[in-house]
Amino acid sequence: MLRWYGPERGERGSVLTLGDRLAFRAVGERRCTGVWRGGRVTPCPGAREVPGTATRAQCPECAALDRAHSVAADTFAEDPRPYRVYLAWFGPGMLKTGITGAARGAARLLEQGAVAFSWLGTGPLMAARRTEELLRTALGVPDRIPYAAKRTVRTALPPPADRAAEIAALHARARALPGWPESLAPLPCEVVDHGGVFGLDGPGPPGRATGPSRAATGPSWVVTSLAPEATVAGRLLAAAGPDLHLAEPGTAAGGGGRLLVVDGRLLAGWRLLAAEGAERATAPVRPLPGSPAAVQGGLF
Repeated sequence: MLRWYGPERGERGSVLTLGDRLAFRAVGERRCTGVWRGGRVTPCPGAREVPGTATRAQCPECAALDRAHSVAADTFAEDPRPYRVYLAWFGPGMLKTGITGAARGAARLLEQGAVAFSWLGTGPLMAARRTEELLRTALGVPDRIPYAAKRTVRTALPPPADRAAEIAALHARARALPGWPESLAPLPCEVVDHGGVFGLDGPGPPGRATGPSRAATGPSWVVTSLAPEATVAGRLLAAAGPDLHLAEPGTAAGGGGRLLVVDGRLLAGWRLLAAEGAERATAPVRPLPGSPAAVQGGLF
């Protein structure tokens, strides 16, 4: 779902359905979105301009205020609410650990674009933090994976059984570690797979790699920024975390159209209007690492 906010109409949402055609253009200037708290927005005092390449549509002051009230800042060590530690899978050998409020369920995993995940334990905030640190130091499990890295593997994923096996193996290693916080209750390995939800598991023979690139025949590109009057258009193939995978139509000569990956965070702060009749993106793009376009361009 795309969420919109405007001073006149407030917040609203647009449900995205795989196969839908999207076409929009940016107008005006990109402005800071302010600070969201409790479902309400506090506008940026200066309505400051934000660069078109930034994935965070906030000025430094609003971003600092936003982070100061986040769980990641550890400013609420005595938070009485329960938290959960998770293991998230984004691609072969690409797993991370993290924590989220138990009341949020899997929302945080969906936001990050985790293709599959399992809970590891539940307990107080600081016990969850200690467990996260334990996995980093003892097993080398990171707590962050760049979106650029996630995109390079998302277009050709192994089948769900392989994804679940990797998570199960790491879950067993994590549970066997000494120094597990006593106040963190362990949870069994129960893998939840988002491949179908995201639209990443395309049709094909059992056991073969899946991914949105199966539905497009052209090379893959990443939209790097928006600018006034820049357009983005295509048919929605998949949506994982903030990323929208769009397929442009083929050429008149019968060639395949481009596969575009649009980071939805680049859209925030712009005024977006429907781009009637637009078939292809005019926004700046670069080849997706590992795609035919990148190889032909000499990047790899």
